[in-house]
Amino acid sequence: MAQVRPMRADARRNRERLLVVAAQAFAEHGEGASLDDIARRAGVGVGTLYRHFPTRQALLEAAYLERIEAIAARADVIAAELAPGEALFAWLDELAAGMLEVRGLRALLGTAVTEDGPAADRACGDCVRGAVTRLVGAARDEGTLRGDVEPIEVLRLVHGVATAAESAEAQDGAVRRYLSLVWGGLRA
Repeated sequence: MAQVRPMRADARRNRERLLVVAAQAFAEHGEGASLDDIARRAGVGVGTLYRHFPTRQALLEAAYLERIEAIAARADVIAAELAPGEALFAWLDELAAGMLEVRGLRALLGTAVTEDGPAADRACGDCVRGAVTRLVGAARDEGTLRGDVEPIEVLRLVHGVATAAESAEAQDGAVRRYLSLVWGGLRA
């Protein structure tokens, strides 16, 4: 069995710098931010960037993993405070708003809304899919959500809500309005 060597201190620092710079670049330019520019701003060569993150998707996920884990963790906090149907709606509202507030997050979560997304999105996709599965199950058990609604469908719908709200002329209130329209079709 091959033994995994720990990462050298300089390699760890390079990786951490790349993540900080990537998060800034994605926030400024969206998921299409230049990888060459990210490497340059981090003070490393592009080969170093690709050694740590072989694809744009891998870098995007790593840069936003903590944020996505925090969004997923909010599902349990909200579920402890509200009735199941209300908790699901409140969490979906936060999820859609987060996709609009953080450039690149909607694109990353777009891969999570496929049932068999690429391996690169496993960590992000798994935590979001786990959160929505718990909330949808509780809302179905409570009887506020239709019994035939699947968690992946709910994620796809909220992704669509964020996409539609982003293109709305007046974004203020668009997420809540569109989510309310979708919610009407999901309710039992």
